[in-house]
Amino acid sequence: MAAIHWGSAQWSRYEVDATNLAYNQSKRDCYTRYAALADHRIEPVMIPFKGKTLPGWFHLPPNYKGGKIPVVISFPGMDTYKEVFVALKGDRWLERGIAVLALDGPGQAECRVLGLNVSMDNWTAVGRAAVDWLLARPEIDPQKIGAFGNSFGSFFVTIMTANEPRICACVANSNNLEPGFHAIFEEASPTYKKRFMYMAGFTDEDEFDAFRRTLTWEGHAENIRVPYLCVAGEWDELSPMVHTERMLSGMSNPRRLVVYQDARHAIGACPSVNLGPHPPTMVADWMAARFAGKPMDSERWYVDNSGAVTKTAL
Repeated sequence: MAAIHWGSAQWSRYEVDATNLAYNQSKRDCYTRYAALADHRIEPVMIPFKGKTLPGWFHLPPNYKGGKIPVVISFPGMDTYKEVFVALKGDRWLERGIAVLALDGPGQAECRVLGLNVSMDNWTAVGRAAVDWLLARPEIDPQKIGAFGNSFGSFFVTIMTANEPRICACVANSNNLEPGFHAIFEEASPTYKKRFMYMAGFTDEDEFDAFRRTLTWEGHAENIRVPYLCVAGEWDELSPMVHTERMLSGMSNPRRLVVYQDARHAIGACPSVNLGPHPPTMVADWMAARFAGKPMDSERWYVDNSGAVTKTAL
């Protein structure tokens, strides 16, 4: 929990200064102490990437007894970090016997501190580095490597999966899939734009505006051939649903869109989420089914405020 607080404190830092570096080191120190006491094996990870490193933590399930098991590569969003997405107790992945490679990708959290910025080139290449690292691990089944991205990580994980065919299934959670990202950077809190300018290495707003328009799934998502799950709020204020629906309509792989009635970008605090399928459980069950080789139809699930799910063809 101390590591989580240090990571959150970094959110307000928009340059790699002495304070940001000190907060990052405190986060690492606290998480390293936690790893020594945790109920499961946790290893620090530094994956070589373009002359720099992708920082992460590799988690094995508490009940791991040997042999090859599935793994999920997990990415945070714009304002979170790799330490958040593996639970202290009852983690959705680990409890299902699935290992987790929790990474900060280019521009995210510690990765930005280490000198890697957001760019399309970096995110199209990051999957190869992560999967190569996993394939060298004796615990990992090379046929069962999944990927998960939350919020802005949903865009990053989509680009990564489109360019790394060894990933067998992908989850884009709390979608951020508007090409060019007008809504989040021009209509939402200015802190989002300020944060992402830092993540991408820009100080000039006009130059950043030209750059953000190059950020798009177009020309990439259409290449995804593996099962793909989108989970979204009906009234997502940061990424209107029309962009997610347009992307999915141009894809030919097995895919599912789950929409929660009246939910916003942070999927919660509304009846559809409280009464319908619990999003983290649903996502983990979906991934486990893909690892088990179960077939799936391309569907749109609409979870209404009674908790009922209406399924239609996608």
